[in-house]
Order: sequence, then C-alpha cells, then structure tokens
Amino acid sequence: MSGLFIAIKKVIVASVVLPTLFVGCQRPTKNDVAFPIPTRQVTDDLGRTITVPVKITRVVSTAPSVTENIFAVGAGDRLVGVTTFCNYPEDAKLIPKIGDTMTPNMETIIALRPDVVFASTASQIETFTKTLEQNGIAVYVTNPTDITGVFNNFRNLAQLLDTWPGSAGVLGKLELRADRVYGAVHPGRDVPVFVQFSKEPLFTMGKESFLNQVLEVAGGRSVNAHVETAYPKLSKETALALQPDAIILSDSPDNQEPNEAFRNSPAVKNDRVYKVNADLLSRPGPRLVDALEQIARHLHPDKFGQTEK
Repeated sequence: MSGLFIAIKKVIVASVVLPTLFVGCQRPTKNDVAFPIPTRQVTDDLGRTITVPVKITRVVSTAPSVTENIFAVGAGDRLVGVTTFCNYPEDAKLIPKIGDTMTPNMETIIALRPDVVFASTASQIETFTKTLEQNGIAVYVTNPTDITGVFNNFRNLAQLLDTWPGSAGVLGKLELRADRVYGAVHPGRDVPVFVQFSKEPLFTMGKESFLNQVLEVAGGRSVNAHVETAYPKLSKETALALQPDAIILSDSPDNQEPNEAFRNSPAVKNDRVYKVNADLLSRPGPRLVDALEQIARHLHPDKFGQTEK
C-alpha cells in the first residue's frame, strides 16, 4: 500500500469516534414505552457531543451523501425518512420523504420518531437542530473535507449503527481502489485541472472543497486550490487567466460544455474536456471512489488506457 494511504489509514483509525460511552438513560417521548431508553454520548464531525440511544433503530437522513453512506454500511433498513434528492441506491427512492436538503419538514421528521437525524454542513442545520433536540431527537453532523474524511465517516457510521466489523470489508475495498489509483499515477506530473459545476454562472471548487484531495490522488491539481470557500463563483476575467490543461464537467443538462472563458485554454484546444456524473462529484460518499477512478483515467490515459469522454 502506498505511503499516502498508509498514512490515511492511520489517521482514520486514530480519529474514529467509538460510540461506546454509556451516560445513562433518556426518558421516552411516548407514554406507551414503560422503561427509560439506555443512552450513550458520541461526538460528530463538528466536535459536538450528542446523546443517542445505545441501540439506534430509526434514522433520518437530510443529505444524499449520508443516505448512500448509511446504505453502504449495511444500515439502510434503519432509514425511516430521506430527502427528495436521495435517489441512490434504488431502495432509497422507496423511503418516505422529509422534504429537500435545505428545507426539510420538521413536523414530518418529528412524526417519524427517529433516534437520530443525520445532517451534513451543506444543510441549514442551525435552523432545525434546536427544534429536533427539544423533541428528544439527536442531530449528528457529518462533514468530510477530503477522501480521508469520507473513509473516516464510513467507519464512524458503521460504529455508531453497530454494523462494524461486518462492513469493514466494504471500506477495505474502497481504500484499496483509491490506493491503486494513487500507485498508478504517482510519481508523475500533476495535471492542472478546472472543475466546472455550472457554466452560467460559472461555479467551481475552491480551497475548502473535499474534491481537492480527490484530484491530487488522481494525479491532478486544482487551478483554484488557493481560492477561499468551497464552491466559489468566478468572473470571466478570473477564469480567462487560469488556463487549465484539463476541464472536468459535472455532468448535468445545463453543464454540457466549458464556459466561453475557456475557449482558448489548453484544455479546449487539446480536446481535454471530460464529463463525470454530477452525483459522483458532489456527494462525499462511497461513490466518490468511482469519480476518483474516472478522473484518473481521464487525466492519465497512458496509465489506464483510453476512456470515453
């Protein structure tokens, strides 16, 4: 295993939040439950200490990436509510909907009686955390900032939902795939890349995006890695000066070609414009490894063989 991913695995193991600290009991909100529910304290990705049942059986997800992670760790049957954007895997489409990611319906969530609501920092958690906690519902925030964090989240969710070590093999395969990509393209030249999420207005990734490490592992380098925030909007003048060697398009109906500012860029002139499924790029979950592999093949076809655009 490469030095990079040996280090990553050490970070993951060192930072795992083992949800085994019992702190007492929580009185049920329903009168028909005769005894208090045993609880424990865990720490989420924002460093918040929250109280959850020892045995978590009912969960709600307010983000597609979280939904995919919960299914991947083998706890999809615990989901009682997901967002309208949660479309993967297929079984997620059958779960009752609690609204969209930004404005979930509080009354619907409370009526579902979840033990935990999983949120991402992309959601407006500040607007509903207090309401849920007042109703005895814990809110656990996931916030992976790179592919290491995605792997870490996977392990933490498996520990929290008591599906570890049964799901350890799944994580091991994801780590192995990422390690193989890294080993195939490194050492080598890092290709300057522009990732375009929207043509008009022009949105891309910045310094705080979890995709920066994905590009690095895939043998690329974001030309916007210095730009503050995660997903900045760029002016045409700023874009003109970037001159990327390759452009990755987040594949969606309104983002099928590069912004006009890149007309004379090396990427366009050398026909190095590639599309990657928008969900793979935007969701920090297990399928991020699929995006990693696709990007690496696009940037380094000599290492993997030619691929379709």
